[in-house]
Amino acid sequence: MSVRKVLVLNGPNLNLLGTRQPEIYGYETLDDIHQAVRHKAEQKGWTLRFFQSNSEGELIDAIQAARLDGTDAIIINPAAYSHTSVAILDALNAYEGKVIEVHLSNIHKRETFRHHSYVSLRADGVIAGLGSRGYLLALDGLGHVDVSKQKT
Repeated sequence: MSVRKVLVLNGPNLNLLGTRQPEIYGYETLDDIHQAVRHKAEQKGWTLRFFQSNSEGELIDAIQAARLDGTDAIIINPAAYSHTSVAILDALNAYEGKVIEVHLSNIHKRETFRHHSYVSLRADGVIAGLGSRGYLLALDGLGHVDVSKQKT
């Protein structure tokens, strides 16, 4: 089975992209990123669901729904939950498809508490520090991943 259905999850404060600390996160809005990712997914013939929440529980609900709705892969920018959420890690551990973690900034060049990501313990790949391009690279990476071994 090849990738056909992708969920892109975005965590807290990413709805403020373009206006929040542009020196770190850039001037693109989350909608700009969404449009670029959707365009690339459509070129590949993939279905894309793009979701942002400031609520940890809503992100977990989306991951759990992906387990049941045929989602082949999750691209997740957990934002600050990267460093705090064992609950998101647990939800991802229950998901059988591929997981790519994306960060706009290089979390390893920032404050020490940002150097650790719980999500990385489950992610099949991690992209950090390449800005919004990281989302597009995550899509490219999924095109080279055989998810058939991950699903039954």
